[in-house]
Amino acid sequence: MIIEIGIIAGEIWHYLDQHGEVTFSQIVSAIDRPRDNVLMSLGWLAREGHVLLNQEGMDYKVSLRRL
Repeated sequence: MIIEIGIIAGEIWHYLDQHGEVTFSQIVSAIDRPRDNVLMSLGWLAREGHVLLNQEGMDYKVSLRRL
């Protein structure tokens, strides 16, 4: 499972790199992986400091953290 989470985290990172700031819902639709796995992968990226999350209504805006 940890390998799949890492692979999906990479897919999310590449998607954000290409599309900039998007909503969590857009990521789930675009990545086409189980929602729970996307959540775990996004949590991993957030914990590692690679993404920024900002709540917007009932959704979240997600973007890469640029250093």
